[in-house]
Amino acid sequence: MCKTLTKMNNKMGYLLTAVRYLRRCSPMPRLSATTSRHVVQSGRLRDRLENVNCSKLFLNTFPSQHGSPLRSLSQKADVFGDEVQQEKSREAAVSEQAPQRSLELEKLQGDAQSFRVKAVLDQNEQFFNRLHKCACPSDVLDLASESAVSIKQFTNCLTTMWKLLRNMSEDQRRYEKRLIFEHPAFVRLCQQLLRDSRRMTRGDLVFSLHAVVNLGVPQNTLLVQTLLRVCQEKLNQLDNRCMSVLATTLVGMDEDKNVSALQAGLQLRNLVKFRWKVFHNKTMAVLREIDHVTYPNAHRVFLGLVAMNYCSVPILNACSKKIQENIHDAPFWQLILILEACHSLQYRNIKLFSTVADYVNSVVCLLDKRQIILFLSAFETLGFQPSELMGALAEKVTEDSEFLDLKSLLIVLRVYSRLNYVPRGQFYETLHSCLNKYLPQISNAELLKAVYSLCILGYLPHRALDQLLKKDNFAELVSGDLYKEKREMMLHCVRTCMELDSPSFMKPAFVPTENFSSVVSVNLRKAREALLELLGDENMFRQNVQLPYEYHIDFEIWMDSDRKKVLPVTAADSHADISVQRLAFLFVPPSAFCLGTTHPQGKLVMKKRHLSKLGYHVILVLNKKFQELTNEGAVEFLKGKIYSENVSPFSEVNLCDNN
Repeated sequence: MCKTLTKMNNKMGYLLTAVRYLRRCSPMPRLSATTSRHVVQSGRLRDRLENVNCSKLFLNTFPSQHGSPLRSLSQKADVFGDEVQQEKSREAAVSEQAPQRSLELEKLQGDAQSFRVKAVLDQNEQFFNRLHKCACPSDVLDLASESAVSIKQFTNCLTTMWKLLRNMSEDQRRYEKRLIFEHPAFVRLCQQLLRDSRRMTRGDLVFSLHAVVNLGVPQNTLLVQTLLRVCQEKLNQLDNRCMSVLATTLVGMDEDKNVSALQAGLQLRNLVKFRWKVFHNKTMAVLREIDHVTYPNAHRVFLGLVAMNYCSVPILNACSKKIQENIHDAPFWQLILILEACHSLQYRNIKLFSTVADYVNSVVCLLDKRQIILFLSAFETLGFQPSELMGALAEKVTEDSEFLDLKSLLIVLRVYSRLNYVPRGQFYETLHSCLNKYLPQISNAELLKAVYSLCILGYLPHRALDQLLKKDNFAELVSGDLYKEKREMMLHCVRTCMELDSPSFMKPAFVPTENFSSVVSVNLRKAREALLELLGDENMFRQNVQLPYEYHIDFEIWMDSDRKKVLPVTAADSHADISVQRLAFLFVPPSAFCLGTTHPQGKLVMKKRHLSKLGYHVILVLNKKFQELTNEGAVEFLKGKIYSENVSPFSEVNLCDNN
């Protein structure tokens, strides 16, 4: 009986393949469909299995009705194991043909990867336009097999397929589902979801789960169970819309441990939300009616919001005002808690931070040096630079550095490098001496952090570098674990600084660009149009330029030595013998600067320093403010930057202040 069913299933699969090919050649008229807006109930799970068990792929992937074991989450088996093995085999074959020089290979792979990411981002709009024109789920899968590369695109493919299916009649829906599960792109799509489920945004996560369930993927597969588990982990991050979609999806699913846990979590979340709404209304009423709210009450409300992970900007602003008015009544430890609470709630109040920094600086002589370090660490997590307080600590460290243990030393290096504060005197020489003292006992990971921080500031600690780059230490740092990618990024930065910041480095006469793209991202289109209007030709500038050392610039312009004439970049080789000035435009976000200022943070300063070493005159533009300019204003702004002379290092940013 089983053999007979298998033969019938095979013949039916061949028939469906033939019908699908004929349908591609001569599209069949679409049946009128009634719109179904309710979620599929749990009793339809059996129909899904019956509708699609004729496909060999589906039989190998999901549980069949002939006694094959279920592939659940506890089995830790991939949903599509065969395809994964094939993909791994292909990757292994490619790796055997790669060059043997590891450092060169690493650089080439990093450059290629960054270029691919930029290309994908630039093609997003074209992809979604084609996705909108798809008439059936098979068209969506064809598109996914051709160009879908990101998890955002895969998620939209799933959602689009479900939208198309729900508008079909029951017979046509059953036919289209069979085509979906036969399509090889659906296998790859599910594999991508399984691999990237924990890196997905909250919206992509819940909408992917909703689409997968309604497309007919059985609930007891590894894919569905993994998505349910990740939803449990990110439940506190879901907004109202995501919770509504998740609750609607759970209604149509059978009871199991993951579904029950999610339903209980949603009920608890709704209860907490209701209680905080009542608390919000009562608190705002008190703050409106009573002008003399005491500091302890404001402090308790502020920290209470953190405890419940609830961000209410009106309450935070009111409490912040009371804290500023009563700052002298606040103990040291409570101010630290307030700064940490602002980081937890992503609450950025520059007036509050400035008030706390000024108060701490006024009583700095009464504080222990380690207390000052704790304050600076809290400010660093907020991206806020308390310059006077950092200067006071630098003086104390220069006078006496004996109090610096290894933990305090690492915090100080991290704070000063990220916030880009370079004090006068022998501050960094003192820190370097302290680091040398701890070299016999420091771990490789801590040593990398210390060297990385000093390199960002342009200071090369030679003894620490020699120990860091020993063969055994280097092998331990690049070994695979949770922080491998971060350590590889830090090592790349250290190598780059060793080459470009070395006194023996000579500025090259010509730096070849590794690659560049003619497509710009959406947030740079205004700048591209302004340059076209100003210079008149695409050959007068380059965009999306990838340089050695994995550096990227948004726009590159070549000019004569007097900064009077723009030269065509296509004729760059012909200008190699004459003095040419190369301009590098960097359109940077506000997060690249210290909070509330146009003071660049350490990594941006390092990039600007290295581009200058490569022969570029760097022009920084705050993209957020640039987008607010009119088209005429954007042209005039870029004209002033291109033809200006003797520009100070960071005056380019001042015209686009982010205060």
